[in-house]
Amino acid sequence: MEATAPQARGRRRWPWVVAALVAVALVAGGVLVRAYPSVAATTCPRCYGMTPVRDRLYAEPGLSAADRRRLVEVYDAATRQVDDFYRGRESAPTVLACFSADCYARIGGGGERGMAVRNQALMLSPRGIDPVIAAHELSHVELHARLGSHADEVPQWFDEGLAVLVADDRRYLLPPTAPDRCRDAAPGPLPETLDAWLRAATADEQVYARAACRVQRWVQAGGGPEAVLRLVTRLRAGADIDTLLTS
Repeated sequence: MEATAPQARGRRRWPWVVAALVAVALVAGGVLVRAYPSVAATTCPRCYGMTPVRDRLYAEPGLSAADRRRLVEVYDAATRQVDDFYRGRESAPTVLACFSADCYARIGGGGERGMAVRNQALMLSPRGIDPVIAAHELSHVELHARLGSHADEVPQWFDEGLAVLVADDRRYLLPPTAPDRCRDAAPGPLPETLDAWLRAATADEQVYARAACRVQRWVQAGGGPEAVLRLVTRLRAGADIDTLLTS
């Protein structure tokens, strides 16, 4: 059956519509890559020259066999640390590890040792190829994965202090054998938002110790890591975070 004039015009428009949608998608992708290279890199590690090492673990190409073994050992130790605290993991993040500053800059990193990207990935700088740093970032990812849409309700100081505790970071906590693991128990408010936390941590890195002190004491008072698991369950059920952290 012969198409009518309006039908023919409609059919002729479809290729233009498809082309326009493709163009919009390409522009949006280009904006994402320029504005958020870390998101783009963790979404497509191979696009940024990263090569698979094992599972969802990627590294820059050209590593020696010794460096690859070291990376796997760091990754295994960090995941065990998180598994032990959370009684298993619900997250399965993509991990991008850089052994050179150029690699880390290329995937969107800055001066930090490591960085969690949403609740799906993390990046490690050359200074972050360390079980403590990797476990710290894995803790962020795990907590956010468990909380889902409620992750934004948790104040940044609690998220950071918990990551220090999970990673057993002795820069900011005394050894587990100490009666009180706090290195800095100074009172006062702690940063609630990510922006405020970044400003505070840039001015005084010991804000990690103060946050870790409060989280460690809260966890200890609640009977150990189970306190965090209960917090996740109750927060997802609609409980108020301030009430949970003060009870």
